[in-house]
Amino acid sequence: MSTSWTDLPWQQPSELPPPDWVAAVRSVLVMLGASATGDRARWLAQVLWERGWRDPRTLAGWLSAAHYQPTGPEGFGSEMAQAIARLVLAHERGDRVAIWGDFDADGVTATAVLWDGLGQFFPQGDRLTYFVPDRLKESHGLSRSGLESLAAAGWQLIVTCDTGSTNLAELAIARNLGLEVIVTDHHSLPDQRPDLVALVNPRAVPADSPLASLSGVAVAYKLVEALYQALPRVPQRPLAALLDLVAIGLIADLVELRGDARYLAQVGLQHLQKTDRPGLQLLLERCKKTGDRPSDIAFGLGPRINAASRIYGDAHFCIELLTSRDRDRCRQLADQVEAANSRRKALQNDVLWRARSRLSAIDWSTTAVIVLAEAGWPLGVLGLVAGQLVQEFNRPVVLLTLEGEMAKGSARSLPGLDFYEVLKQQTHLLDRFGGHPLAAGLALPAANLDLFTQALEREVRQRCPARSPQPITADLTVTVADLLLDRGRALFQALKWLEPCGMGNPAPRLLIRQVRFQNLQVRRLHLGSQKLRYLYTCFEIQDDSATEPFPGIWWDCLPEAIPKGSCDLVAELDFNARDKCYQLRPLAVRPADCPLVRDLAGTIPVWDYRQGLPAADLPSPAEILWVDQCPTRWEDWQHIARQALDDQCPIALTYQPTLEPSPDRTWQTLLGMAKYLSRTGQTVDRALLAERLALSPQAIELGLDALAAIGLNPIEQDGHLRFQPQALDGMKTEATSRSRAIAQFWAIVQEERFHHQYFATMSPAALQDLDPRLQAR
Repeated sequence: MSTSWTDLPWQQPSELPPPDWVAAVRSVLVMLGASATGDRARWLAQVLWERGWRDPRTLAGWLSAAHYQPTGPEGFGSEMAQAIARLVLAHERGDRVAIWGDFDADGVTATAVLWDGLGQFFPQGDRLTYFVPDRLKESHGLSRSGLESLAAAGWQLIVTCDTGSTNLAELAIARNLGLEVIVTDHHSLPDQRPDLVALVNPRAVPADSPLASLSGVAVAYKLVEALYQALPRVPQRPLAALLDLVAIGLIADLVELRGDARYLAQVGLQHLQKTDRPGLQLLLERCKKTGDRPSDIAFGLGPRINAASRIYGDAHFCIELLTSRDRDRCRQLADQVEAANSRRKALQNDVLWRARSRLSAIDWSTTAVIVLAEAGWPLGVLGLVAGQLVQEFNRPVVLLTLEGEMAKGSARSLPGLDFYEVLKQQTHLLDRFGGHPLAAGLALPAANLDLFTQALEREVRQRCPARSPQPITADLTVTVADLLLDRGRALFQALKWLEPCGMGNPAPRLLIRQVRFQNLQVRRLHLGSQKLRYLYTCFEIQDDSATEPFPGIWWDCLPEAIPKGSCDLVAELDFNARDKCYQLRPLAVRPADCPLVRDLAGTIPVWDYRQGLPAADLPSPAEILWVDQCPTRWEDWQHIARQALDDQCPIALTYQPTLEPSPDRTWQTLLGMAKYLSRTGQTVDRALLAERLALSPQAIELGLDALAAIGLNPIEQDGHLRFQPQALDGMKTEATSRSRAIAQFWAIVQEERFHHQYFATMSPAALQDLDPRLQAR
């Protein structure tokens, strides 16, 4: 099971920041019209200093959207210009435009943004429609059947959102059907630009661009913004009317909120508080939120929007809910969404309870990975439950639902354990899989489950590094007296300047030392007609700094788990909108007599120089660990981290991502090499072949299978390959089998190319997942 709070090291915040830094933060707050009296400026300055802020010159624009200069859509360069030129032409000559969306919260809000935004230029229904795949029947992205339906119905131009970048085969199908395509997306780029009108994707801009971390809905908004600029007299509604939707998609998609992403989330939250959309008003009422906090989206609106497709598959009615002006219709749809969310919670709770029951008898000393399969488990919630189990049991988790002879489901992993690579070693047991280092989807014959579980166990034990436990960290040390200032409002408002919090900017953690818990009361929350209930403990804490206590609430925690006597507590400060009061939300607690660590053997800075070296003030080269070759596996990163920590030297990332050939070009290269070797009678070392093509041994194996299927039989002797030609008319392999073999090779090459790109563009902050002493600077 996971390590207890007592067993983990607790790292206290750094010493107080320099007075000139506190003074600089106070000046910025005064300029922004905020209260900077008392400890308010010091609290904020301490958290900013703890997180690496040193330059106050850009602080105002980060804290306040009113002082930030957003980047225009022209920042996407020629691709945006081409997209707008085609949309202007479509508007002038009356073309029919179809939006192709996606079914998660980012995709749904992106579809709604295009439906409302492009709807100012193209009559909805007649010249504008939208299509979203069914989550339970189809996958993300373009599909042949959907494209054929749109072409048959007379639609001429497709605009995607949050999808489409790597759908090369489907883009070719669209072209053959006479459909033109504009892709707006934020997922991985293909190795070679496909033949289409435009590909607007923030991954194509420099990594340090303010546009680089935009999600799908924000890219869709930028497209609409550019069209508003091109045809300013056409729209009847202001562009800003879309910003409430933009904030929901950005925050729900968990992208890093920096640059324009943070700016759009900030202004979007301002519009969400006063939204005139009946659907959003009704959803906010149902989740008892006001829309002014990122948590209102993360724990209120986002899960409800996602629940629609998780339960029903079809997300079309959710887009109608977000865009309709008919309040009565929206009330019906909001009830549908609320029912879906209650059902999602119940299903998630049921699967979690069942999984925990099955894990109660597990021998953890012999279990490195959790694999559970059961008939009837709903596919739509398995990824959510797997993520919960990873947090609870500190192990990678695979959850599968059994459907006839197949098992399908989701996997979630631990930071530092690349589960995509783990699954890739088991391709012979899988029907299909795909994903990222920390999350994947997969399907396999149910008959292979035992072998698959054993293979994963071996692979995870070999790969999983011996890592130091992640410490309990805090940004700021406070007392109960600090919390009681204005009943919690003073500290809350000072730290609220950090919002919106999320990836790269987590909610601030408070360390309160030597407190005593009192008035502990266990309560139950029942949700609607579903047999769903949650336990939580209400409490108060007190210390020697004040005579009054401060309240808190702890979900899924019983009083027996809280130590008696004097304790140290790490918690977040939150506002309870229902009870109109500020409360602590504990994250960890332990007896106060356990030691605190000021610094875990010193932090190691990680400098990102992939866009070029700074002008001066670098240590000598001998004092830096230079990373000039792009790592392609978590193990590479782990080796770098261990070396830097052993040598106590900073890490400098200087490598440039390489442009790897597309699956088609890779296949042509492999085919050309095999033909040459067959013609000349020469051999090639298998490892050299893998190095030449930048492919894994598993991909090379599938490539050899594809060559054999087309009549170039590989014959291996002592690690060397030669190729013997065979006439196709003398082979038993059918044309469909040959095509399937080539397609399987293409698929694994595309996945590996995507995987390499992931590591090439990975944020330095992700290195903190390997060891908290690595700090991005």
